[in-house]
Amino acid sequence: MNHSVNPLRPDFRLGFIGGGQLARMSAYSAFRFGMQVVGYTGTGVPEPLSFSTPHIEKGGLNDIRALLRFAGACDVITLENEFIDADILLQLRDESGIPVFPSPESFRLISDKITEKETFSRAGIPVVPFSKISEPAGIITFAGEHGWPVVLKSSKGGYDGYGNVTVHSEPECDAAFRQLGGHEGRELLAEAFIPFTKELAVMVARNHLGTCVYPCVETIQENHICRTVIAPAPIDPELRQKACDLALAATEAIDGTGVFGYEFFLTESGEILLNESAPRPHNSGHYTMEACVTSQFENHVRTVTGLHPGSSEMRRPAAVMVNLLGLSNGKTVTRNTHELMQTPDAHLHIYGKLLSKAGRKMGHITLLGDDIDETLTRAARLAKQIEL
Repeated sequence: MNHSVNPLRPDFRLGFIGGGQLARMSAYSAFRFGMQVVGYTGTGVPEPLSFSTPHIEKGGLNDIRALLRFAGACDVITLENEFIDADILLQLRDESGIPVFPSPESFRLISDKITEKETFSRAGIPVVPFSKISEPAGIITFAGEHGWPVVLKSSKGGYDGYGNVTVHSEPECDAAFRQLGGHEGRELLAEAFIPFTKELAVMVARNHLGTCVYPCVETIQENHICRTVIAPAPIDPELRQKACDLALAATEAIDGTGVFGYEFFLTESGEILLNESAPRPHNSGHYTMEACVTSQFENHVRTVTGLHPGSSEMRRPAAVMVNLLGLSNGKTVTRNTHELMQTPDAHLHIYGKLLSKAGRKMGHITLLGDDIDETLTRAARLAKQIEL
């Protein structure tokens, strides 16, 4: 990227590959800086970003011609998800001449779960024990070393519990291998089942001008979906700092430019293991929109356009984010927000998805406070009232 180019001009266009809620929330910050936004989305039902900008190119993630048309309308390109292939991303940058952040080189190092864990292991970052699996017998061998159960995962494309199967015993191995497409050549890996005490997460924003590490938070999962985020994580401050140090080391290991999310397990012995990473804004960082001086979305825009990252300092001692999941299938209608709207320091975000589905992330609330336990209790009660 030509760092002498000033992105703070009305004809500067920031392109997002992906048009979901993450792109939409990053776009809000781009608009505040006076930038224009271009989205590259799928060809099905309009995605949330589509309602925020007139500049939308539609196509598949392997359609290089459509991607090049999209790139032609952009000054810088960034990612909203990690579903694109690293070779396609490299081809897009090299043929278009448009800067892409995270760079294809950085993206390749974490573009699938096997490569990701190999990358961080080489950097000396503790990761969940893993092994590539090419046949059901490999699961049995892995369990012989690490015990049952075993978490079998698709190396690429899984999220929110999709692409994962917990295998409890040898008779389940063949069915799990087949379920995730192993018999069709899909690349799989086995991970040790970690008896953790808490799940933690840290966001990092980084470019050539500086680095910003956000507070370590606790994430609470329900049915493999992040439901609640508590900031800061209610653990020993030394452990919080250790997680932040590991997240920074992981970002430096891939020479990352942009915003990156890292998920960790805190074990019963106090060990912190890196589980997964994301080369984009992350659900665990939504609280930053109100709780921090600079949100993860603003720092996403800042870092990929060559602006200095902003402060990650929290504005209040405690913040809790609760995801709002769809309760049924049908057109999206939001109900029962009356009490939340009257609550000081409570903030509602609806993502603009036209169709609600049971278990689908439809929005979130964030509540700020002075005490973590009290804020958590109040946020959970407010979120429970809302129907989507």
